[in-house]
Amino acid sequence: MTTAERGFTADGRPMSGKVALVTGASRGIGAAICATLADAGAQVVATARDTDGLSRQVQAIHEAGGHAVALPVDVTSEDSVKTLLAEVQERFGRLDAAVNNAAGGGRPPAPLVEWTSADFDSAISVSLRGVFLCLKFEIELMLASGNGGAIVNMSSTAGEQGVAGLCGYVTSKFGVGGLTRVAALDYAAHGIRVNAIAPGPILTDRLAAAGQAAQEKAAAAVPLGRIGTTTDIAAAALWLCSEESAFVTGSVLAVDGGRLAGTPAFSTSRKEAQP
Repeated sequence: MTTAERGFTADGRPMSGKVALVTGASRGIGAAICATLADAGAQVVATARDTDGLSRQVQAIHEAGGHAVALPVDVTSEDSVKTLLAEVQERFGRLDAAVNNAAGGGRPPAPLVEWTSADFDSAISVSLRGVFLCLKFEIELMLASGNGGAIVNMSSTAGEQGVAGLCGYVTSKFGVGGLTRVAALDYAAHGIRVNAIAPGPILTDRLAAAGQAAQEKAAAAVPLGRIGTTTDIAAAALWLCSEESAFVTGSVLAVDGGRLAGTPAFSTSRKEAQP
């Protein structure tokens, strides 16, 4: 199979000539996805509320030889998201890929009755309604350009199984899975693929700040014996955005070291299983 048949361009990079938008791009997983897409040849539109963080990420991409622009957005605001996609259309005339990574809101873990309605609403507003708004305007631009496209929504293993104390977060991520599947069905005939990624424990700023003991505890719950990295998620996002995954839509891809596979044997640790 030739590189062209596999969706690669003449320079061997799967996203050359493509315009890709990433929300929640100022740090962590979003920043890693921006860097990976840029390295794969995309013109990256990095978006978030943290304009200083965006500027740092865009500068790093430029220093690495990539192409990126920073545009602010508040995914809880329909006007803000609509304005963002109008700016993308004005600058580039198209959108080929999008990764809806922005998340937030809610409160620290607590039993359900301790959540206020405001806590719950804030989690839904960012992590679910925000994804809906991004999907709506991203798909409108893809339809207008007539070139199809690929969209990746960021879910979580908490969107595939319940987690005590996180009612707002879990609800929003289960909703992301549903939105992903509906959008995939609605627009498959237009050549627009919509998938989601469900990360397991990933070494982002929050887990790094929790300290080594928390990281070791998280790793102990992963069959592969380690926590994931932001580059693990970025690699999956690149695959789903590229033509390498041309026959994949409506899927939620777990990138979790095997956590959702089931319960490991109680008597065999990963270390004991080594030959």
